[in-house]
Amino acid sequence: LLCDVSGSVAGFSSFTMLLVQALSGQFSKVRVFAFVNAMDEVTDLVKDPTYAGDLSRRIADEARITKWHTSSDYGEALGDFAEKYLSAIGPRTSVLVLGDARNNNQALNLGALHDVAARSKRTFWLNPEHSTRWGLGDSVAPEYAEVVEMHECCTVDQLSAFVTRLLPV
Repeated sequence: LLCDVSGSVAGFSSFTMLLVQALSGQFSKVRVFAFVNAMDEVTDLVKDPTYAGDLSRRIADEARITKWHTSSDYGEALGDFAEKYLSAIGPRTSVLVLGDARNNNQALNLGALHDVAARSKRTFWLNPEHSTRWGLGDSVAPEYAEVVEMHECCTVDQLSAFVTRLLPV
């Protein structure tokens, strides 16, 4: 799981963290990575059974998810992932990106996303924004959706439909 934890998805972050915890609890080999403009593995933070506080706050406090600024930069974060963690992906790996694809007019780094998708069995992107907003303002969702399959996911019903249709257990 690659999770955007920036301010633009703050309203969605509680939902995201519940999803992350549920998936990591259901699948023993799930690895979780968080980012704003730097990617860091947070699997141990997410799977810590002794922690009952605000997971989003803990990630912000303890993980290295920003570099020289605090704005979202998907291109930089995807580049970090490709550089540091690409070996975590194998031919049986499914990758799930959770984020709004709002990139603050930074470089997209489509090559890094392509590398992730090429190494994995399946790569999906769940976007918490309504699809009618994709491509507006600083949204680069249409560009990323050309590389990986992107789904609108801003309700529990949409999440349930995604899981039922694409991730049958």
